[in-house]
Amino acid sequence: MARIGLTTTIPMEVLFAAGHTPVDLNNIFVTRHDSMRLVEEAEAAGYPRNVCGWIKGLYTTVIEDRDIDEVIAVTQGDCSSTHALMETYQLAGMKTISFAYPADRDYHILKDQLGKIIAHYKTNWAAVHKMKAQLDSIRRKVWEVDRLTWEEDRVSGLDNHLWQVNCSDFGGDIDRFDKKLEHAIGNFQSASPLKQPLRLGFIGVPPIWSDLYGYLETMGARVVFNEVQRQFSMPFETDDIVEQYLLYTYPYGVFGRIADIKREIERRRLDGIIHYVQSFCFRQIQDMVLRAKLDIPIITVEGDKPGELDARTKMRLDSFLEMLR
Repeated sequence: MARIGLTTTIPMEVLFAAGHTPVDLNNIFVTRHDSMRLVEEAEAAGYPRNVCGWIKGLYTTVIEDRDIDEVIAVTQGDCSSTHALMETYQLAGMKTISFAYPADRDYHILKDQLGKIIAHYKTNWAAVHKMKAQLDSIRRKVWEVDRLTWEEDRVSGLDNHLWQVNCSDFGGDIDRFDKKLEHAIGNFQSASPLKQPLRLGFIGVPPIWSDLYGYLETMGARVVFNEVQRQFSMPFETDDIVEQYLLYTYPYGVFGRIADIKREIERRRLDGIIHYVQSFCFRQIQDMVLRAKLDIPIITVEGDKPGELDARTKMRLDSFLEMLR
């Protein structure tokens, strides 16, 4: 059994079917107590200052983790810097394989990409589809956590974020994840409804800050829609694994994301949206499209390196919440 690092969500059904352990490198990096040091080590190794903090964190995470056997780098549909990240992994002697989501959502191209990693990890389509059915049963429970968040107000924005974002690799252990999830759902179902009056959506990549959700809740607001994190849970019913990863909005154009966001604004009765953008990320340009197409108050906040919210961002969030009130 090998530990396979992922630069973002890929069809991890293939890895589980092949008997390997997927490891979302983003989750490892951002939850480490020394995550800021990892960014600084990448800069000391030669990474430019004006490169995304996530990319620098992913670099050092792999370089220092002796248990990662190989990395799947998503070279289309995620970060524009991943090509160079993969090359620096190769320079350090790490084995890599690329995976690409087709920009035009072409079914046959995506099927070919899936077939490539199925062959690479020496498994087969039947085993992958069997694993999909097993993972889908767990994903449905994560959908229930999400429903309890926005419909019954029993789940915090942070817990909603964590359960959905961890669907990117299920913690590398399906059975353990499922047991913890069952226990958490029981606790959520018996919890008293949360009372924050303002209902927010969070769109964009998951935040690099550690305290955003808690801060918002102390200010009388709660995130009841985590856009990209929800997509990691594959929140749609389909038996076709290729179609599943075509319906997944994150790797494709912004207009597919906008259609999903609009549905959830209405369904979840959102008062406003926080659009999180990462410093030096090409996705910042999409902010102009989102603002033009979404008819709801939006604040755009920019994160750079891991840590807590800075005073300026807190002040801007405070003003936004006051405006919503």
